[in-house]
Amino acid sequence: MAGASTERYTPVAIALHWLIAILLVGQLAGGFYMHGLPKEQAELKFELYQLHKSFGVTILFLTLIRLGWRLTHRAPALPDAMAAWEKAAARGAHAGFYVLLVALPLAGWLVVSASPLADSVPTYLFGVIPWPHLPFFEGVEDRRALSHEIAEIHEYLAFAMIALIVLHLGAALKHQFINRDGVLGRMLPFLKV
Repeated sequence: MAGASTERYTPVAIALHWLIAILLVGQLAGGFYMHGLPKEQAELKFELYQLHKSFGVTILFLTLIRLGWRLTHRAPALPDAMAAWEKAAARGAHAGFYVLLVALPLAGWLVVSASPLADSVPTYLFGVIPWPHLPFFEGVEDRRALSHEIAEIHEYLAFAMIALIVLHLGAALKHQFINRDGVLGRMLPFLKV
């Protein structure tokens, strides 16, 4: 464990990381599942879309809280033994996560707001809290086509998130089992660093 860092993330950062991670994996899996449902299951699909919107807004808020926390609380230093390119890649991946964690729910919100059904199908977070649609689409002639285009962007962002998650998991496992530098233990509450 030469060059290992024994400093940990704060309990708040750890809790937010894992809560967002769990919700995100659920959102990705649920998004692909509901997208593939046949028309005969329209009622289930509608309910799943409502939950998808609710959890998307939740992830957006949690991400903004996490970003605020990160800006006011220093992250543990990366191990001295890490190459400069690895440190740059780690910082880039974290920045990429923040960008995608904000962009994905915003793109979803744009999809819903641009939809021609936006005027007749209100959004209620978890069936209780009214959530407004964005007002930018009032004069758009073909809202269905625009909503479809934004939905494709939303889907591409989801695939980018999956790629970043795989990269992140691979790097975490490399640090744990090859480098043995304690990096993973700084974010896992049950591992010693």
